[in-house]
Amino acid sequence: MSAVLNFIRLQDLIDQNAVQGKRVFIRADLNVPQDDAGNITEDTRIRASVPAIKAAVAAGAKVMVTSHLGRPTEGEFKPEDSLAPVAKRLSELLGQPVELKQNWVDGAGLEQLQNGQVVLLENVRVNKGEKKNSDELAQKMAKLCDIYVNDAFGTAHRAEASTHGIAKFAPVAAAGPLLAAELDALGKALGAPARPLLAIVAGSKVSTKLSILESLADKVDNLIVGGGIANTFMLAAGLKIGKSLAEPDLIGAAKTIIDKMAKRGAQVPIPVDVVCAKEFSATAAATIKDVKDVADDDMILDIGPQTAAQLAEQIGAAGTIVWNGPVGVFEFDQFAEGTRTLALAIAKSPAFSIAGGGDTLAAIAKYHIGDQVGYISTGGGAFLEFLEGKTLPAVEILAQRAAK
Repeated sequence: MSAVLNFIRLQDLIDQNAVQGKRVFIRADLNVPQDDAGNITEDTRIRASVPAIKAAVAAGAKVMVTSHLGRPTEGEFKPEDSLAPVAKRLSELLGQPVELKQNWVDGAGLEQLQNGQVVLLENVRVNKGEKKNSDELAQKMAKLCDIYVNDAFGTAHRAEASTHGIAKFAPVAAAGPLLAAELDALGKALGAPARPLLAIVAGSKVSTKLSILESLADKVDNLIVGGGIANTFMLAAGLKIGKSLAEPDLIGAAKTIIDKMAKRGAQVPIPVDVVCAKEFSATAAATIKDVKDVADDDMILDIGPQTAAQLAEQIGAAGTIVWNGPVGVFEFDQFAEGTRTLALAIAKSPAFSIAGGGDTLAAIAKYHIGDQVGYISTGGGAFLEFLEGKTLPAVEILAQRAAK
């Protein structure tokens, strides 16, 4: 995927006064966690979707919003699949009533929508054909609107009727502010980045991040690996890692990445010191060791202070930073220092930084650096697939529509 994409933005349409009186269908990501009683426990995604809705309302549109919630069975609606708690929270955040509409695909109850009104269309994944990207369902949805707006980056890597199909058939297909901001940030980080471009990719397994590592190996000047991934790269460098988590069958892949980068003067820094323990537990005693002193019964659970200082220096010299994953078991304070050091170096760096992935967001929250990271991606799987160089179907269709 080209990192720089052209697409129509909702804001462009508003600036052209092309939204007044129009039926605007917004595909948001309102998939929020709930407790057993159905109460929303964390509403970040709802709050993130508000700017698109408010902009359409202020421009005088008739606004329909939908989202998936959980994993319902298509064609079998159950009360726990309902967006009712989301409608209530959205009403509070918008300061206006948001009515929840059931069985909306054929347009029932949507005929009388008024300018400035907002309705929430019940869980889109209950509709038969949603996940299979059915053209029949997509065409029915497209008939409901004059303008389709995708503001759900978190589902952009899936081709579904409400994220891809509808964009083929709607009269106009545009990106909402949340989706546009994600694509702008990713384009800035990977399309024409300020150099040096540094990526931090960490996690328990090379296998889950191998395609990302291979894709970034062609682009970045420094590739910092952490967690279990770093252990496999240490094996590739001929070091002993004791009983640490690693994937010996991927040593060849790690060597290929190191060699590929070395050929163009880029590097994968290998730790010089590590923090070890004899067991994986919150109460395990932490010992700092030179990498050549790791014992057979040691588990490596963090990078050492010398390594962290060297990597922080590289971060300080970077022009662009892409961060995905903590470099140690940061949930346990005695194995958190490496992640903390790198997080604070990213916060202090004048470079443009983009961070994504659940554990990364947890680390950003733990060290209170959210306002010092250039852009925090809420995309999860979509963020990772973009880093892999994969085409995101929901984004590609917006680019195709803009080119027509």
